[in-house]
Amino acid sequence: MFDWAQSADGIVTLTMDDPAHAVNTMNETFIRGLIATLDRLEAERETVQGVILTSAKQSFFAGGDLRSMLAERDPVHLTWATDIMKAQLRRLEKLGRPVVAAVNGAALGGGLEIALACHHRVVLDRGDVRLGLPEITLGIIPGAGGVTRTVRMLGLSDALTKVLLEGRAFRPAQALEIGLVDELATGPDELLAKARAWIAANPDAAQPWDVKGYRNPGGDPKSLAFANNVIIPITATLRGRSRNTPFLAPQQLLSTAVEGTQVDVDTALKIETRYFADLVCGQIAKNMMQAFHFDMQHITKGRARPAGFPRRPVTRVVVLGAGMMGAGIAYRCAKAGIEVVLKDVTLDAAQRGKEYSRKVMTRAKVSPDKQEELLARITPTDRAADALGADLMIEAVFEDTDLKKQVFADIEPHLAPDALLGSNTSTLPISGLADGVTRPEDFIGLHFFSPVDKMQLLEIIVGEKTSDAALARAVDFAAQIGKTPIVVGDSRGFFTSRVIGTFINEAVRMVAEGVAAASIEQAGLQAGYPTAPLALSDEINMKLGQKVRNEYRRAHEAAGGTWVELPHFTVGDRMVDEFGRPGRLEGAGFYDYADGRRTGLWPGLKDAFGGGTTHLPFADMVERMLFAEAIESVKCLDEGVLRSVPEANIGSIVGIGFPAWTGGVLQYVNQYDGGLSGFVARARELAERYGERFEPPASLVERAARGEVYA
Repeated sequence: MFDWAQSADGIVTLTMDDPAHAVNTMNETFIRGLIATLDRLEAERETVQGVILTSAKQSFFAGGDLRSMLAERDPVHLTWATDIMKAQLRRLEKLGRPVVAAVNGAALGGGLEIALACHHRVVLDRGDVRLGLPEITLGIIPGAGGVTRTVRMLGLSDALTKVLLEGRAFRPAQALEIGLVDELATGPDELLAKARAWIAANPDAAQPWDVKGYRNPGGDPKSLAFANNVIIPITATLRGRSRNTPFLAPQQLLSTAVEGTQVDVDTALKIETRYFADLVCGQIAKNMMQAFHFDMQHITKGRARPAGFPRRPVTRVVVLGAGMMGAGIAYRCAKAGIEVVLKDVTLDAAQRGKEYSRKVMTRAKVSPDKQEELLARITPTDRAADALGADLMIEAVFEDTDLKKQVFADIEPHLAPDALLGSNTSTLPISGLADGVTRPEDFIGLHFFSPVDKMQLLEIIVGEKTSDAALARAVDFAAQIGKTPIVVGDSRGFFTSRVIGTFINEAVRMVAEGVAAASIEQAGLQAGYPTAPLALSDEINMKLGQKVRNEYRRAHEAAGGTWVELPHFTVGDRMVDEFGRPGRLEGAGFYDYADGRRTGLWPGLKDAFGGGTTHLPFADMVERMLFAEAIESVKCLDEGVLRSVPEANIGSIVGIGFPAWTGGVLQYVNQYDGGLSGFVARARELAERYGERFEPPASLVERAARGEVYA
């Protein structure tokens, strides 16, 4: 694991190289190797002038062994194992010789923590190198000294707000600016040369916290002024973010940092271990590790991409419709270096769509030169002929079948003969829309989420005639523009729109039942949804919901079905038709608005729908929303709309805001108290109280009886 090379000047270069894995991780092989190496360093200290720690891998160190953490359930055992590992890092930094981390690749999580235990950090300034402590995004905190050392290096406030609480991955120059690293190098030779030079210049190096008289930077944590100016504001911010959800990692992180400043470094490391072990062994961390590491890997490794098709980067795309969605798609494509034709009915509309890109870049403080470079790749037009030779079409017009087919017919003759044909529809079945093109085998759904420049998910919908070749090209396009793709089967609403609709509908049903709107919103926020349900309804706009529902009704009745009016339909219709309050766009919905910003719930809700006359158990209100989405997702899996559990989990979190602490919509079922059997029992209880829509699907009941989970 540790290759030892000692030069004539006494400097030992330790090169980490786990022979059994593509990356170095904090596993048993690493710990045993570290102990043996430290034993030798201490035994041969008199012949050692300094130590350089680097890696033989493309990355420096990948971090902790998440598979072992996922399986760990015993906090006592984990505490023991973590303390042993941390004791070795303390041996390294107290070796009595200068130790330099020559960081030649990515150092995230445990990798950065190892580097922080060195006296000096030199980093290769390469485009793919990232450094950071992203543990909070997995529901845990750094457990190898990351909290203790960053607080002592940067001060409590900067460590928390700049590094720990956001879990950001920094480029080398950003890490240098913050103070996480000390020097940058342009190449491998300079990396090692700078490390050697620093050792020669600092023969008596020690960590600042091991030097007599050390004081925490940024102020005295025990002072009243520090508490008022730093600790209390951060505490208030975290409380506002958490909204009493079950996600406790940020509060545990704050406690670790604050408590650690009150004691010596070794005691602080023990405090850190206890909080770390408690979180790792808890269910929420298991959920988040499964989703954001293992399920995300399933997607990023292209498991949904059909094999056997060569990669074909998109070079020229025509985007049909220059509204907010089309303009956002144009920006994302141009940012990826693709030539974009942005077409609308009028040139003015197309030019306004192009200006959206300028606004996005201005907000992001992109330099004028870079702005002009990107904008030069977007050609606004009202002429179909300007799309000549485009190898990808993305339609982003209103949700109207006839309108979409009309724009397909107008543009298709001008495209490359084998162009990929995509529709951004969020609800209309792809197989039906494919009737409007001459090559249905090349037609596919490309459902983006608004705002496109921020939302990472791309839902790719496969129609009845969509070929594997077209699907492979769509998955490749998602990677080309930096999106996270999930592949789903065709149905009205597909996966995301269909499932998020059950969340909003359940909230609106409670309005119809006479539940106070403020209580409904609070239930949604405390469940962990990023946006409360009625506020989200306003964002989507009830006019659009009404339009989609009417289209669905026509199709349902045309197929011989009988339409049933449900309570939430009535609420939506009255809000639009009777009260003229369809949503934020018109400045009035479930909320009142001033200059586009919510000012409070509409007071008229109480008189209109009897808000406050019905009181439900708060837990029921929370779980009605969660269960509605979970049960609909199980149905999507049964029907083949969902193709895999990882895509369900990632799609639900990244695309439609299902609470991240759950690990995703199907992991929520897995982890419910009592497992699937507990979920089934609770679903039946909700069905008895609130309606048959909560009856668990037969497949779920059978899976629970077999003792299985969704995997």
